[in-house]
Amino acid sequence: MFRPYERLRAVARPPLRPAAFFWAVVAPGDELGRPKNVQGLIFSEEEAGYLAGHLAALVLALSPGDNVISSIGGQRMPSVERLIAGYRAGARGANPRVATLNSYTDDFLDPLKGRSVALSQIAKGSRVVFQVAGACGLGALEAAKEHGIWGIGVDVDQSHLGPHILTSAVKRLDVAVFDTIEKLVNGKFKTGRTSRFSLRNHGVGLGAISRDVPRSLVAEIERIRAEIVAGTIAIPNPVR
Repeated sequence: MFRPYERLRAVARPPLRPAAFFWAVVAPGDELGRPKNVQGLIFSEEEAGYLAGHLAALVLALSPGDNVISSIGGQRMPSVERLIAGYRAGARGANPRVATLNSYTDDFLDPLKGRSVALSQIAKGSRVVFQVAGACGLGALEAAKEHGIWGIGVDVDQSHLGPHILTSAVKRLDVAVFDTIEKLVNGKFKTGRTSRFSLRNHGVGLGAISRDVPRSLVAEIERIRAEIVAGTIAIPNPVR
């Protein structure tokens, strides 16, 4: 379940479902009031965002133009904020001179809103647009394609949209759900707690990276990934 926490809390609590187990995707236990028969599944989206931002800053050096990248959020909510915060931090880690623009559409559904915001950012020099706005963000990626610049997808691998997709900041719901079911089958499933999925356990990461990206840059991203997993790179959660 993705956001109806109040409904889940009402259904999960005894005496309605005393013998049933629930898990809530992208919800920490505290947000649910920690019912004893619910497990929250959360993601370290900032780690995927960091890798995407780092790569975005690196590819700017491949062609002439402004040192500007941008992101477009749907609404101000924790998962979106973590992705954008990581994106900005990753870009600064690759090149402190890179400027990062950020805007919100206050919408996750209307592609025209995403397109409009992206066009505004492109007019200000953005050469990589990171969409964090669901279906609304598809319009942003289309605007990037039309203007011959890079787009970065979100949540799932969106490389199928075309060669203009640099990569995608991926949240592996399949890994989280499989891990949870496997624990349930093996008798290791524990409720009343929160499980976190990160680069370390393959819960987040990057989708396919464009073939036009030099191998040296791909190797750099792999090095950064290893440093994040080792804990040598600290990534801020709030947008700064």
